[in-house]
Amino acid sequence: MSLIHASKYKPRIFPGKGDVAPAEIDRAQGIDPSTSLNRDKVEEIGREGIVGYIKKNPSTTYALTQLEYGNMEFFKKITNKADTVETLTLADFKTPYFDIAAYLTDDDDTFKGTIWYPKLRVDGFSIDIGDPQAIIERSFDFVGEDAIIWQGANKYVHYQREEIESGDTGEITLTATAVLDPNDNVYMIRILRVRGTTTTELVKDTDYTEDDADTVTITTPVVGDVYKLYYTSTTAPAVMFTANDSDKAAILADSVSIYLYIPASGKPSSSDYIYRLQSASLNVSFDREDYREIGNKNIIARGITDKTVSISLGRILDEATIEEVLAGQATDYGKLDIEQFTDEAVLLIKVYDDNTKANFKYGFKATGLSPTEIGGGTDVNAYVGRDVTIEGEDLTISEDEATIGTI
Repeated sequence: MSLIHASKYKPRIFPGKGDVAPAEIDRAQGIDPSTSLNRDKVEEIGREGIVGYIKKNPSTTYALTQLEYGNMEFFKKITNKADTVETLTLADFKTPYFDIAAYLTDDDDTFKGTIWYPKLRVDGFSIDIGDPQAIIERSFDFVGEDAIIWQGANKYVHYQREEIESGDTGEITLTATAVLDPNDNVYMIRILRVRGTTTTELVKDTDYTEDDADTVTITTPVVGDVYKLYYTSTTAPAVMFTANDSDKAAILADSVSIYLYIPASGKPSSSDYIYRLQSASLNVSFDREDYREIGNKNIIARGITDKTVSISLGRILDEATIEEVLAGQATDYGKLDIEQFTDEAVLLIKVYDDNTKANFKYGFKATGLSPTEIGGGTDVNAYVGRDVTIEGEDLTISEDEATIGTI
């Protein structure tokens, strides 16, 4: 039996809401999904052994690590935004969902199947700069309720987009012959309708009919509707993974500028640049509230009740620049009392194409930041370090440098 190498593991994301195209997942370094089956053992008084198992909905966690390559595309896909969108805020992460698939081929170039994680949502993400010469890394945590292995006659998962034009009857011809789901005896995994700004999952025999393995018919099509069809086939889709050779292979720590300032001082300036930084990390975590209802096993509403933006900065202690900013005081001010530190600091992380910093790629702007921890120390024959952690609830991600802050 041939093995499946990481080079033959082709990850692809399928945004759920809106007319947003799928894409390969670029620069992935680690993928770690895990699913708990959530089965409760039932026993009873008067009997030895197990009565049976109650099968609750599974719960899936999906961890992904990428190298930073200076492109916001993946952030747009997980928030279900079009490629033309330049700016995201944390509110954009509340209700979007997406599927992630991995197409699997073994060392003998035999296609084995597709691993499918449906309707994932973002539980958090981070940007990490480990040291001054490190490659910047992104990490993402997703949550969901299912994991499916498609194989045999169902081994290829297909995505097909169709738009209703004037004169269309609603009959859609599939680009590949669909194969019946052997469990549910249906051809379509899912059909989503995008009408204006609303995305709706259609119901078989109410909103559409499966005429045969090659055709489905939409019951009440409206001109301008976009339909996203998902199904399996023995035939490979035209696109499974497209190598991205246009963006940077990876971006180093020397290609980033980090600024810290207080809004009362006006727009950021070159004097707000943080020097002597040895490490920096930005972590976003969400308290998700994804609701079910009695009589239905599926998630019916998605949301986020709370969000935390935590930034840790580690530096060699030279001057108290960060503390001066947090205290709202000028250089060499005589007393920096942590009890008087601001809770309105702003931090900018600007990512450039290279260390000349001539070509801005995108950036992060965290506002309303308050210090939560200040530490640091030293060892024998070592320089003194200083660590600061600041937290807030707001973050903007943008390709527009003016939105992040021009210097």
